[in-house]
Amino acid sequence: MGSFKKHEAFSSTKDLKKPQQPLPREDTPLIGKPAPLSSQTKTFANVFIAIVGAGVLGLPYAFKRTGWLLGSLMIFSVSALTFHCMMLLVHTRRKLESSEHGFTKINSFGDLGFVVCGSIGRGIVDVLIILSQAGFCISYLMFIANTLVFFFCTSTILGMSAKGFYIWSCLPFQLGLNSIATLTHLAPLSIFADVVDLAATAVVMVDEVVISLKQMPEVAAFGNLSVFFYGIGVAVYAFEGIGMVLPLEAEMEKKEKFGGILGLSVTFIALMYVGFGVLGYFAFGSETKDIITANLGAGFVSVLVQLGLCINLFFTFPLMMHPVYEIVERRFKGGEYCLWLRWLLVFLVSLVAMSVPNFADFLSLVGSSVCCGLGFVLPALFHLLVFKEEMGWKGWFLDVGIVVVGVVLGVSGTWYALMEILSVKK
Repeated sequence: MGSFKKHEAFSSTKDLKKPQQPLPREDTPLIGKPAPLSSQTKTFANVFIAIVGAGVLGLPYAFKRTGWLLGSLMIFSVSALTFHCMMLLVHTRRKLESSEHGFTKINSFGDLGFVVCGSIGRGIVDVLIILSQAGFCISYLMFIANTLVFFFCTSTILGMSAKGFYIWSCLPFQLGLNSIATLTHLAPLSIFADVVDLAATAVVMVDEVVISLKQMPEVAAFGNLSVFFYGIGVAVYAFEGIGMVLPLEAEMEKKEKFGGILGLSVTFIALMYVGFGVLGYFAFGSETKDIITANLGAGFVSVLVQLGLCINLFFTFPLMMHPVYEIVERRFKGGEYCLWLRWLLVFLVSLVAMSVPNFADFLSLVGSSVCCGLGFVLPALFHLLVFKEEMGWKGWFLDVGIVVVGVVLGVSGTWYALMEILSVKK
């Protein structure tokens, strides 16, 4: 969840001189010129922005399915594992950039994959980044369409479903926004979207507290264990942001303190997620909707919050698709800007968004199928391959264990989420 630019990486330990205006190749990374070094406060904020997104809106529904206590335990467990795997990437990069190895320009997840596993490593990372970023954008369109359907209480418009109509109505505007070639022009949209997101989340939490004190519906601490993998998928999706860890660490002024700042950020986000999920479930109980804002009613503040979130996600869409464009254009167009390819990708994302019935189920699918691989399996695998000759049996056991857990959670969660999506909702 974040934006990537182009930069240069070395694919061997030999000294390579940077050519004039090089064309992107297999060893061309996704992040460009280094940004000014960041303070600890700015790094904390950047980590928060990179992780927190639309997934938080599906947490109260996930807590309804799993129970508030089991859901909370899942959030804390996933946050701890996510932090550990993020630090595995940082340690792996630092090892490879040491004088012993001589790699000096490893600034992204894709670079690390290329250095450790060659073209196959970069290819796997590229595919998972494409799927995760596109998955985020699909969830954005679903939220916008579902919110508008809730506002206008219509089931069909011009002979098609209201949800489909609103998604296709966004298409012309998204084609225009996604035609912008550089992220520089999208920066104001990013700042605006982040401010709206934080404000809307705060308003929703306050509203949840007020409603829960008035209604006090019956809630369960533990749900059916059959929804365990579903809850894990949603939690993993909510913490996805591992692709931005290496760039953020590279841009930090005091890199030796990055681990502490990252841990503080992840802990704060976990507490916020648990608070948001528990309060939402406590406010509406069994009536909690898959998108919590649908429970807020039709008051002025509620409408303002939901419209604000829609505007936020609408303008975040091109930012989240930008890494996809850079990978696809590098792979198929030699790194050159390609308008028709971008439009085709936007069309495909819109098509998938129209066909998925449930917002929270889709979060679980993306979290299980893609984010488990990006967030758990690959960091542990890359760390194991780089440190295998100097790790004891405990280190081997931990890395292999994370890989196995990531694969099991990914396969089981994907299967369960697909069954939920394909089943007929009563």
